[in-house]
Amino acid sequence: MKKLIFIFVLLGIFSCSDYIDKPKNLIDKDVMAEIIADLAVNDQAIFVYPDKNMEAGTRAVLKSHKVKSDDFVESFKYYVIKEEMDGIANDAQQILLKKDPKADKYIKDRLKQNGVVVPLVR
Repeated sequence: MKKLIFIFVLLGIFSCSDYIDKPKNLIDKDVMAEIIADLAVNDQAIFVYPDKNMEAGTRAVLKSHKVKSDDFVESFKYYVIKEEMDGIANDAQQILLKKDPKADKYIKDRLKQNGVVVPLVR
């Protein structure tokens, strides 16, 4: 009986490995944050040009960072499963705020007025 319990404990310990293997071409967290910041800017362009296909913009962002789309997708999945995407998204937000200091002022003013940030587009 003790041997059986010992076997189950060992199986439990070894079964607690990672859910996902590290991708072969994992993108660094800092580069990932920069890509996500650029993709956020690209995503907002759809409101300026609603009739345009923004897929080319997405490809251009990935190409400017010298990243293949498959590598980006695999890295994104890896960071989401590892629960590291929140930190990367916060870093991307800080990158965007450095690029446009007016956005930081706008967010702070909205927080003072309402306590919540009102979405720019509904």
